[in-house]
Amino acid sequence: MSFASFGDFLAMGSHGVYVWSAYGIGLTVLALNVVLPILARRRYLQDEARRLRREKQQ
Repeated sequence: MSFASFGDFLAMGSHGVYVWSAYGIGLTVLALNVVLPILARRRYLQDEARRLRREKQQ
């Protein structure tokens, strides 16, 4: 499928809203699949460090 202009490409034959929102949602889910485990690991390591410091003090 070819488009006459960049505007036609973005409009995707009047389906652009659905196409680009699907791409946006897909990219958001992929980004969250990368970021959330990193944040969870960081939180876990911080909690473990706090727990070890508490045990060492007792």
